[in-house]
Parts: sequence; C-alpha cells; structure tokens
Amino acid sequence: MSLNRPPPRRSLAVILGALLFFPSFASAVCGPFTDVVNLSYCPFIQEIYNLGITLGTSATTYAPAANVPRDQMAAFLARNFDRSASRTSRKAALNQWWTSTPHYDQNLGITLVYDNPKLLAGDGADVWVATAGQIDRVRASTGESLGSYVDNTGHTYGILVAMNRVFATEGTSPGSLVMATPSPFNTPVNPTFVATIGDNPTGIAFDGNKIWTANGASLSIVTPASGVDWAVTSITAGITEPLGLVFDGHNMWATQGTTGVHGSYVLLKLNSAGGILQSVAVGDGASYPIFDGNNIWVPNFFDNSLTVVRVSDGAVVKTFSADDGSQNGLSHPFAAAFDGQNVLVTNVTGSLSLFKAADLTGIGSFPTPGFTPSGVCSDGVNFWVSFLGDDSFGYIGRF
Repeated sequence: MSLNRPPPRRSLAVILGALLFFPSFASAVCGPFTDVVNLSYCPFIQEIYNLGITLGTSATTYAPAANVPRDQMAAFLARNFDRSASRTSRKAALNQWWTSTPHYDQNLGITLVYDNPKLLAGDGADVWVATAGQIDRVRASTGESLGSYVDNTGHTYGILVAMNRVFATEGTSPGSLVMATPSPFNTPVNPTFVATIGDNPTGIAFDGNKIWTANGASLSIVTPASGVDWAVTSITAGITEPLGLVFDGHNMWATQGTTGVHGSYVLLKLNSAGGILQSVAVGDGASYPIFDGNNIWVPNFFDNSLTVVRVSDGAVVKTFSADDGSQNGLSHPFAAAFDGQNVLVTNVTGSLSLFKAADLTGIGSFPTPGFTPSGVCSDGVNFWVSFLGDDSFGYIGRF
C-alpha cells in the first residue's frame, strides 16, 4: 500500500482494531455487511462497527476495497481515540459513567470545608482546597475530611500539588508562598513560609523545576531550595494583571488583562525565564484555564464565553459563546478542569458547564441549587467543585 494513497477500508479496520488492544474473534459472518469476501478481516470490521467507529457505506455494505479519504480517516481516528479512552479510563474501571449533577440541594455529594474556598487541586487520592487562611484536605473516594493545615493569614487562594508537597499562594501585599507537608494519621502540620512573592497572588503552577505565581502586576518564578526564603525572580515586562497559570509540558501560559480596560484580555505564552513568546486574544475576563494535552481552555468571566487555544501554534480553534449558538450554559465562567475526556467549567451564577475535549462540543449545563461554584479540579475519576458558603464555612462537591 502506497503511503501517498488513502488506505483501503479493510486495512484501516485492522489498524484501528489493533490500536484498541481488545481481542477479536473469528466469525463466519460479518455483521450486517454482505460484501466482505475475505472473512479474515471480519473480526476487525465487526469490532469497529460494534464500537460505532464505522457505520459502513450503507446498511448492508462495507465497501472493503474502497479507499478512505482524509476526512473519513479523521472521523475514524477520532472515534477510535474516544472509544479507547473511554474503555481504559479510571471512570470505566470504577464503573462511574455519569455526567449529571449530584443532589447538592439535598446536601448529598458535598463535604464541609472552611470559609470562602477558592481554588483546589487533586493528587489522585485527595483533594486540596485553598480556604480562608488554611488548606483543607478531603479524601476523594469517600468525601471524608482529613483535616486542615492552618496558617492564619485569611487569604489563601491558589493551590498546587507538586514534589510531594502542597503549596498555596497567600493573597497579601507582599504575597507569600507557603508549603504544607502531607502527614499520615490525620495529623496535619501547619504550612511553612518558603518565599515572598508579588502582591496579591492568585494563580499558581509548576513547570517541573520551578513554581510560578500570578500576582497583581507581576509573575514570580520561585526556585525550590532547602530551608526558607527561596530565590524568587519577579517578571514585570509586558505583565499587567495576570490571573491564571497553566503549563503545557514545554511552556507556561498566563491569562491577563489590561488594567481598567474590559475586552483586552490575552493568553500569554512564556519561555522558561518569563519572556513573552506569544500573545493570543481571548474573551473578556479570561480567568483560570486548563490544558487537555492539545488545547488550553480559557473561561472568560465577563462575556460568558470559553476560548479554546491550540498550544502548538496559539491558534484559537473554538469559541463557545452566545454569538455562535454554542454557549452551553456559560454564565460568568470562572475556572476549568480536565478529567482525561471532558472539561468542566464553573459558572459563579450557579451552574456547571461540561464539554467534550476530543471534538470540542458542549455536553450540557447543570445547576448547583443554592451554591455558588468557584474553583474546580479532577481527582482522576470525578470532578470536584468548591462552593462559597457563609462567613464560617464552605463546601466542595463531587461531580
């Protein structure tokens, strides 16, 4: 088969069947198809038909010798990826397939945490929540509260799990970076100060070597060290009002606006020293983004939209908004998370919007009765959302 020509449909069936890593069994018939002469291909054809990867060229024909154009090839490969990811995910292993909202209105699926929870992060086993002046820890599988790591500042905002430690930004002026060491037997040890960073920090991310924070008018790049007072590099060139940070495996990206100007938000691509490599125009009020392995999803708070940016070239590949009829319930979106298949966005007006990452489509919007969603993360199976409470408590809920 020439590499310059489309492959026959029977060859593509063998390739896709092999990629799925599932056993096929020989059969004397080939499902609904009457035109498959070489029955050695039949197990593969039946498998991708049963999985919905191909429907054939008609109800009874597969056209095994026909070439596959590039557009059909794209559809086959995308469907194959979807089915493979679904069957091998932790959701599949734990038989947790639902995408609807739990019964928040009946106080089910939620865990009580401390006042004013903001951002949160999962480590695969537990969920860590930045609350007012402390870090709360919750067991993801059961929702059990595992205690609080208290630092008494009252301004804990961003949260990061990295290097077997938990880090949080303290939104003071100047800001602080604190570190908590997870402890066994539910005996939390209070966080320790490790670095002075820029004023009023919020977002936080890790690039595999250094910790980055987004501050009121700067970025801080923190180099871990023994002891406290870690070295900090302050980045101000081209930086105005950074908010969210996300690392794509090669570069750091930051959302930022222009002081006092609506409609001028961008997503910045940064090199390892904090230099601006690219500026991508996104929606008004760009806040806390997430990376899905290919694209960065940017919730835009003020214009009720969601911008999807491809990291390979910085192109905007999709905008979910009322203008193009694909708003999917977005209403002052604040933060996004990715669970390996779907992207969940919190809307502070009282709902969650769910999107399918593979084909950039909206799945639906779900209300959170009586709760105001804020941060969101994934524990590898479920999403967790922080909800604002009153002056003494808040909640996080499993979705």
